Amino acid sequence: MATITYLTTIQFGFGELKTIAAALTDLKITRPLIVADRGLAATGLIETLRAASPLLGSAPLFVDTPTNPTEDAVEAAVLVYREQGCDGLVAIGGGSPIDLAKGVALLASHDGPLETYAAILGGIPKISAKVAPVIAVPTTAGTGSEVGRAALITLRDGRKLGFISPHLIPKLAICDPELTLGLPAWLTAATGMDALTHCIETYLSPRDNPPAEAIALDGLKRAADHIERATADGSDRVAREAMLMAALQGGLTFQKGLGAVHALSHPLGGLKQVSLHHGTLNAVLLPAVLRFNQPAAPEKYAAIRRLLGLAEGADLGEWVAGLTKRLGLPGSLAEMGVPREVLPAIAEAATKDHSSASNPRQAAASDYLAMLEASFG
Repeated sequence: MATITYLTTIQFGFGELKTIAAALTDLKITRPLIVADRGLAATGLIETLRAASPLLGSAPLFVDTPTNPTEDAVEAAVLVYREQGCDGLVAIGGGSPIDLAKGVALLASHDGPLETYAAILGGIPKISAKVAPVIAVPTTAGTGSEVGRAALITLRDGRKLGFISPHLIPKLAICDPELTLGLPAWLTAATGMDALTHCIETYLSPRDNPPAEAIALDGLKRAADHIERATADGSDRVAREAMLMAALQGGLTFQKGLGAVHALSHPLGGLKQVSLHHGTLNAVLLPAVLRFNQPAAPEKYAAIRRLLGLAEGADLGEWVAGLTKRLGLPGSLAEMGVPREVLPAIAEAATKDHSSASNPRQAAASDYLAMLEASFG
């Protein structure tokens, strides 16, 4: 349908999975490792991927990707990568397999431990062009990781850290809406709210990048117009295509940085007491963060209201909460099973998260705790 070169190469459109055979040749990948998760393995999509290329038909497979990728899982996949003599990766699924594949691509070509390369620990300049090539094939419309420069991985000590470098951007993203048809309603809603949050947070980031802001606004409009349609009807091709593009656009705008929503959702996602879906967390946290940030970006808030057809002065947090409710997602951290006693530690961790630096309004631990309390329910 279209070949787009922006940060990386993107094949976008129905049926584009067929281009992967030529892409493997172009990238000189002769022995790819397929990275997925067990949920995807149960859908038959791995067989669909294998059928698209003879190389993939016989490729080794790693499916033990956790909901939130972990250091242990990365190291387990690196072991398979090396034992099988692999020279590249094909990640298929949501953001978790794609982020895990980025971690494998990093550790397969750089000396460990993984912590060495975390952004907040000064690891960005340590990541070189030696990173193994990754082809990303998203099957959900949410994370934008297929074009993102970051991987979020939980270390053994529970810290969920960002690993950020232009070298971690997949060499190719194959965005085929066909692969998202029939995605369960709850997952469509949760991943869709992830995409919507990315577009809002990157637009509100104070960093100067007008092209990224234009992309973020277009992605927000697509997501707002189509997320309820896609959730209600998994076979709606127009809505599925729009949501996959919105997710892609959210990923393209990561160059501006994210904000307080992600500063909070990253440490929450690293909790060992409960497994929390990232997109759902973002949906729950977004209203409180929008209310906190409003004084810092009144003109941008006005632009978002116009884009969404809302009245002047309308509460964007209320609009997000209403959308989340209509989609059938949890409305609070309590509903998600977050223990109240972890909130102070999460607030403190948020101040150290790399996304905090690009929030439009500086937030102290006390501010983050107030946002968490407002989101708790």
